[in-house]
Amino acid sequence: MNEQIKQFFSLKRRTFVAGMAATSVAFGSSQVFGSSKIKVAGIYTQPIQQKWDARLHLALDAAANRGDIDYSYSEKVSNTDYVRVLREYCEKGVQLIVGEAFGISKEARKVADDYPNIAFLMGDPFKPHGNNFSVFDNYIHEPCYLMGIIAGHMSKAKKIGMVGGYPIGEVNRLFHAFMNGARSVDPNFEFKVTFIGSWYDPPKAKEAAIAQIEAGVDIMYAERAGVVDACREKGILAFGNVNDMNKEENGTDVVVTSALWHMESAIDHAIERVKAGTFSAEEYHHWTMMAKGGASLAPYYEFDSKISSDLKAQISGLAADIKAGKFTVEIIDDEPKSTF
Repeated sequence: MNEQIKQFFSLKRRTFVAGMAATSVAFGSSQVFGSSKIKVAGIYTQPIQQKWDARLHLALDAAANRGDIDYSYSEKVSNTDYVRVLREYCEKGVQLIVGEAFGISKEARKVADDYPNIAFLMGDPFKPHGNNFSVFDNYIHEPCYLMGIIAGHMSKAKKIGMVGGYPIGEVNRLFHAFMNGARSVDPNFEFKVTFIGSWYDPPKAKEAAIAQIEAGVDIMYAERAGVVDACREKGILAFGNVNDMNKEENGTDVVVTSALWHMESAIDHAIERVKAGTFSAEEYHHWTMMAKGGASLAPYYEFDSKISSDLKAQISGLAADIKAGKFTVEIIDDEPKSTF
């Protein structure tokens, strides 16, 4: 286990989501198969407004609105209290738990072992476990690469700033993809990289972004909230992360586009498997990538006319190649470093 993950494990992780349904029957039971609705609950370590948590909540809420699940949730549950809350939901009678085991992987797997008739879909950097513990992570590196290409054409200084939460694989791979996209335009691009040690501290992220801008960067990758405010204040452009930061984080005229994360495909797949009695321990990261609809590039909005038709065609064609498996964006989980 590398030092970044050890440090990360000691910190309060963003979110756990637990989706649940009745455990009174085993997988494959006729009482489960074909059921029109299952019970699902979410357990979140932060408010559901926090954007990482929000993507999971939106996917579960969409399933509830379709009538596929009964959905309830708990928010602001600390990591130290998560296992207790998780077991409480299990004891209520559930089929599916969609959660996040970063920092407590061993403990979460023990719960899964203790409840073999419950399906678990957990955010986790490690492998699936047993017969009922599937894992997912945030793999939106592909649209990040596309954003890097656009940024590479927009930057005049050839210096790009990046502000993130923690140097863990989930964040590192996005930064590397963005950097490699820019380098595909010009290999001489330079980068400033800062990790603020928090998943939600807009003032600190803004301060880090301003420092980078004053050091000479003229484009920012806003992995954390607060960066867009700095870009607006300093008059430079930004690219967003996870949610549509142009429309959802006051990014009009600042955020060119965002790398979007969609959990609907992954969660809908898990719900289907539970209903059919066919859930098993799987690796779900492909469900969070472009080919499965788990990641995409947001619209260009007011920047559409400012991006050349040739560049837009290039991005569109490359996106199609990624979805078709003709082009692969490299996954690099090592910590990125500043180059100037």
